[in-house]
Amino acid sequence: MAISGRLVLLAAAGLAPVLLFPGWLTVLAVLLVLGALILLDLLLAAALQQVSVERSAPANVTLGGTADTVLTVHNSGTRRLRAVVRDAWQPSAGAENPVQGAEVPAGERRRLSVRLRPVRRGDLRAPHITVRSFGPLRLAARQKTVHAPGSLRVLPPFNSRRHLPSKLRRLRELDGKAAVQIRGAGTEFDSLRDYVRGDDVRSIDWRATARRSAVVVRTWRPERDRRVVIMLDTSRTAAARVNDEPRLDTGIEAALLLGVLAERGGDRVDFFAFDRRMRARAGTTAGGNLLGQLVQAVAPLQAELIELDWAQVPAQVRAVSVHRSLVVLLTSLDSGAPEEGLIPMAARLAQQHVVVVASVRDPLLGEMLQDRTTAAQVFRAAAAERALLEREAVSVQLRQLGVEVVDAEPHQLPPALADAYIRLKAAGRL
Repeated sequence: MAISGRLVLLAAAGLAPVLLFPGWLTVLAVLLVLGALILLDLLLAAALQQVSVERSAPANVTLGGTADTVLTVHNSGTRRLRAVVRDAWQPSAGAENPVQGAEVPAGERRRLSVRLRPVRRGDLRAPHITVRSFGPLRLAARQKTVHAPGSLRVLPPFNSRRHLPSKLRRLRELDGKAAVQIRGAGTEFDSLRDYVRGDDVRSIDWRATARRSAVVVRTWRPERDRRVVIMLDTSRTAAARVNDEPRLDTGIEAALLLGVLAERGGDRVDFFAFDRRMRARAGTTAGGNLLGQLVQAVAPLQAELIELDWAQVPAQVRAVSVHRSLVVLLTSLDSGAPEEGLIPMAARLAQQHVVVVASVRDPLLGEMLQDRTTAAQVFRAAAAERALLEREAVSVQLRQLGVEVVDAEPHQLPPALADAYIRLKAAGRL
């Protein structure tokens, strides 16, 4: 049973006769009247055993978007249902109207729409729906919790999509599909053409020149059908917030942009999320939609408060690709002791693969360097300077091992990583 605000107001009004005619008989009379009204209201309320609720919810929604879940309340009893329905979504679902009233005549059904505006990526769930059936006086209600599970997957917004057209244009320029004034490098033979001033003499095909009595050069195109392996770190360092956004979400944006760009560039893409075990995996398949697979794979990912097991990373990469590949590690440059984890592992991978380490740099460090007015600000600036120097030292060690390092602020990391991929492709290093 549940009571309403009307009953509280009625009980407050019952204090008047008690104050005017103090005594136990007056109190007893007021309580008897209130009890009788409550009992009458409950008896006239529709029986909840004959009320059913069904839920219909969309499967996916993009973070920042809206979705409507529809509740269908069916009254199969003989009395009119005066109901208050509460849909039990978790707070991060952003339900705008989770509690709604409905009047359902006997033998009919009504639909209620709950607007959701999620504020966090991941899987959201609503295990049940609570229904209260009030009587005509609306003093008290029968209550029932209906098991009607619902789920909604909130997909990453992929804000870095806006960089995709410009990066694809650069790929087409490298591939010779658009007219450009530059001569891109590559390692796959494309065609022969007449020599023009400015061409590299090392590209001259002497046999073709002898046959045609004219100087002919070979043209090249960037490699295609290469393998790109993307590893996303989901360990404790991914939980850190940079610019009010988890580092994990920035890594997801970078992985989505690079994955789609590499697929459009004709390469095979494999993605996996890892800390101490595999958390998600997706990749290019025949006739498949890579972007759809990636967003579905990364949507439920959350940072795990454990250390990354660096020793297992080479084996995980080997399980994905045994051939020479571009291996992109989306991780942190300041995670624990890099000389014991990241650097030795990157050195092992660099012996067979082209390795890129991409990391998010906190812009707050740069801001702290500028403020040195008070003593506290000087100490903070010194700490920021030391943090930046340590990151730079790790980057230098990685570059000495032949590893490419992309260290950028959150909104700059996805396009910077895409630029690094295009540079490697243009240089024929894939």
